[in-house]
Amino acid sequence: MTTVGPMTKKILRVLDGEAVWPPPVWLMRQAGRFLPEYRAVRATTTGFMDLCTNPELAAEVTLQPVRRFGMDAAILFSDILVLPWALGQDLRFAEGEGPILPPIRDAAGIDALDVTRVRGAIRPILETVRLVRAALDERQREGEGEATLIGFAGSPFTVACYMIEGGGSKEFAHVRAMAHGQPELFAVLMDKLVTSTITYLSAQILAGAEVVMLFDSWAGVLSPHLFRTHVIEATAKIVAALRSRFPRVPVIGFPRLAGMMLGEYAANTGIQGVAIDTSAEPGYAAAMIPATMAIQGNLDPLALVAGGAALTREAEAILQALKGRPHIFNLGHGILPQTNPEHVAALIAQIRAA
Repeated sequence: MTTVGPMTKKILRVLDGEAVWPPPVWLMRQAGRFLPEYRAVRATTTGFMDLCTNPELAAEVTLQPVRRFGMDAAILFSDILVLPWALGQDLRFAEGEGPILPPIRDAAGIDALDVTRVRGAIRPILETVRLVRAALDERQREGEGEATLIGFAGSPFTVACYMIEGGGSKEFAHVRAMAHGQPELFAVLMDKLVTSTITYLSAQILAGAEVVMLFDSWAGVLSPHLFRTHVIEATAKIVAALRSRFPRVPVIGFPRLAGMMLGEYAANTGIQGVAIDTSAEPGYAAAMIPATMAIQGNLDPLALVAGGAALTREAEAILQALKGRPHIFNLGHGILPQTNPEHVAALIAQIRAA
């Protein structure tokens, strides 16, 4: 995949250690239900995975927020649970319930996961990446912006949470019990997920992704010991494999609710950017992270829902706290469906005018 002036793109400059002002901006889950144009496309499909595996439609919804708001990045429209689906675990999304999978609780369930299935299963997602990259390159040639294409995967521990629990959970008790009580068995699952994640992200890069991001949404439920083993060490293996093959493609890590482990994560995983969640105080987070490493975040999604003075105040506090160091403005978690698109437009205008 050829590039069109890649190092003029703000996000790539930030991930290369440059403090760009005003900072580039994109929003987690920016391609989604808060946009009427997304809802119109979604209404034409029979289910969420039908949309994820339809390259033309998935490319369209990936591009919608770039067209509407002029975002500095497009993030692939997909889901972190594409990987267990690609490994052969059944997956469905129930309205109002979220993802539902048959729980994996024993060696037989883990042995049934087939890493050789992944390359074939992800072909529709890779075609989406190619279509989006071609569209973004065309927009750049036409002078319509320089949006970076971000590919992503769920981090192995977070993906394991859903695979073992069979869906979402507040505590992920079965996962933590296996990690503590059956460490050898849990390690087998994690090894399969690390290998498959490397395959999946490498394929996205070859298809045109310029940055990749690892979402570890449930990292914060682990003890420090397990965090080091299943978040830091697993991430380091993935990043090392990707960087050895694609040394110029940066990796952003999002260890949500990492707390005091954030600095250790930043120092020991090899990532080029770290996303911080809403609970993190930006100044304290910056003190734990190397000065040349990009920080992404961390507006409260509910401040974006509220809009008005509250949104202006919260955004300004983040801008000032991280001014002078590499920063990508984003949310501290995904955008909420009830968000008014006009509030997003106002936020973008505030950042660009900073």
